[in-house]
Amino acid sequence: MCPQNAHSMPDADAEGSFGDPSCGDYLTVYIKVKDNHIDNISYLVFGCSASIATSSMTSVMAKGKGLDEALRITEEDIIEALDGLPESKVHCSNLGVSALRNAINNYLVVKRMEDSYENSNSGR
Repeated sequence: MCPQNAHSMPDADAEGSFGDPSCGDYLTVYIKVKDNHIDNISYLVFGCSASIATSSMTSVMAKGKGLDEALRITEEDIIEALDGLPESKVHCSNLGVSALRNAINNYLVVKRMEDSYENSNSGR
């Protein structure tokens, strides 16, 4: 009834998406990272009420966690935190977890590239 963190984040450090826009369920997660922790998180979701609920819960569970800890959030964790989902909507929990993992992995790739660039230019 009251989704949390539902908005875009123009200054995000990374974003990750998951879903199929042609079938209706699609999620983009935005993250800001500070000291290897998710300092801020938001999302935009297109889909049913279960997709909105699982996206909101994913954002609530991930905020403040270390990147490694956030990567370990599972679909089952989301379902349990919501006190269950109808069997026909269980697949919606995959949206949040997958988009979150994609955002974190995108952040790590960019960070690795930045670190590599800085290291290659530090000897000049």
